[in-house]
Amino acid sequence: MAFVLQENIEAKKVPEVLLNSGHKMPMIGLGTSVTPLPPHQTLIQIFIDAFEAGYTHFDTAFLYGTEEPLGIALAKALELGIVNSRHEAFITSKLWCNNAYHDLVLPALKTTLKKLGLDYLDLYLIHMPVRLKPEVDGVLEIRKENLLPFDMKGTWEAMEECQRLGLARSIGVSGNEPIMATRKLIEFCKQKRIHLAAWSPLGSYTKLWGTNSVMESPIINEITISKHKSVPQVALKWILEQGAIPIVKSFNKERMRENLEIFEWELSQEESQKFSQIPQRRMFSGEIFVSENGPYKSLEEFWDAES
Repeated sequence: MAFVLQENIEAKKVPEVLLNSGHKMPMIGLGTSVTPLPPHQTLIQIFIDAFEAGYTHFDTAFLYGTEEPLGIALAKALELGIVNSRHEAFITSKLWCNNAYHDLVLPALKTTLKKLGLDYLDLYLIHMPVRLKPEVDGVLEIRKENLLPFDMKGTWEAMEECQRLGLARSIGVSGNEPIMATRKLIEFCKQKRIHLAAWSPLGSYTKLWGTNSVMESPIINEITISKHKSVPQVALKWILEQGAIPIVKSFNKERMRENLEIFEWELSQEESQKFSQIPQRRMFSGEIFVSENGPYKSLEEFWDAES
C-alpha cells in the first residue's frame, strides 16, 4: 500500500481546551462518518492527509466503520513523523446503542481499542441515549420493535469504570440537538463544567438527513463578504466563540486546511449577534426513537421538551 504525502506546507498548531478530567482536547476535530463507506485504503490516505494538514483530533465510532482505517493512519503518521507521539493525537470513539448495557460497555470499548490498535481512547462517548437489543448493530435496524428502556445509571457507571481502568481518559455523552444548540443546554453544560462539541456543524446535508440551512444562509453569506472568509469558516468561528468545539467533516485536502483557518481572527459583536436571526432546525426528527417499548413515548420526551 502506498502512502502519498502532500507538498510540504507547514501545519498550524490547533489550540486546546482543558477538560474536567484534567486532559486537553484540540479545539477542532475531524469527523469520520461517511456514507457510503469508501474502501479502507482510501480512508487511510485521507486521514494521513488530515494529520499532515494539522488535525490531531479525530471523531470516530463503532457505527461508522472507520475505527480500523483511522488506527492504521495514526500508526503510519507516527512512522512517517507527521505525528511525534501517541499523546499528540486525540481520538474519540463512541458506544453504540446495542452495547448500552452495564456488562457490555467494557467489552465494546476493548473491541474499539483493538480495531484502532490503541491502548486507550482520549474520549469515549455514549453515542445516543437509546438502547437497542444486543443483536442489533446497524443504524438501519433502529426500529420500534428493537428499542428498549435505556439504563442510564448502569451504562454510565460502566463508562466510569472504563475511565478508572485508564482505557478512556475522558468520558461523555453524544446525541443530536438543533442546528444551533439551545441556550438551556449551553448554560447547563457551563454550570457543570461540561465541554460541548458541535458534530456536523455545517449541516451534513444528504437526502436522508441533515440540512442545507447553514451553507445557504443569507446571513452567514453576508458576513463572509465583509470578512473575506468562506461560509464554513464564519460558521465554525461562531461555534468556537460560543465555547464549543466544531467537529468538521471534509475529505477534500484544500477544505481540510481551510477549516483550520479559524483561530487568528474574530467576529465582531454585531456579526456574532446576527446568528440569532438564523432559524433553528433539527438535523432529523427523532421519530424513529419514539416507541412504547423504549424510554421515549413522544418527541417532546426525546428532545427534553425543547422547541
